[in-house]
Amino acid sequence: MPTTIYTIGHSNHRAHTFATLLADTGIELLVDTRSKPGSRWAPYTTPPGLTALLDPLGIGYLYLGDKLGGRPDDPSLIRDGKPDYAAMARQPAFLEGLAQLEERSRVARLCIMCSEEDPLRCHRRNLVGLALHARGYAIAHIRKDGRVQPDATLPQQSPLPLE
Repeated sequence: MPTTIYTIGHSNHRAHTFATLLADTGIELLVDTRSKPGSRWAPYTTPPGLTALLDPLGIGYLYLGDKLGGRPDDPSLIRDGKPDYAAMARQPAFLEGLAQLEERSRVARLCIMCSEEDPLRCHRRNLVGLALHARGYAIAHIRKDGRVQPDATLPQQSPLPLE
């Protein structure tokens, strides 16, 4: 059975709600994949804020948005005003970030986080999740109501051309 990697969007959840969603799913490590961590709607979502929130629950925090973020600074990774996920997925930094996720997933139940609640509208599914799926991982999304939604129940997308 493949290893499952979870995803979550902090959305506008209150800190306690967000922490409870992670704890109730048994998450041991939260991996932040936001290019620019922080939110005016959820002020606890700075790296120090998340560390302070999650440490008492035994949940670790790791920032990988510099490698796995969905908003590239490099203009060559933008096409028609939008991030070019296929091009991003071939970047050495992205591949390094995926390798770090794979390594951590061997020792901890992990969840990748971005801000958008709906995985269909977020790079954590449409970029990172697709790349992980191509490597044999199962992906499941922690939804705002506490459900864990297998990615297979969402409309499927074409795999990223990773070659």
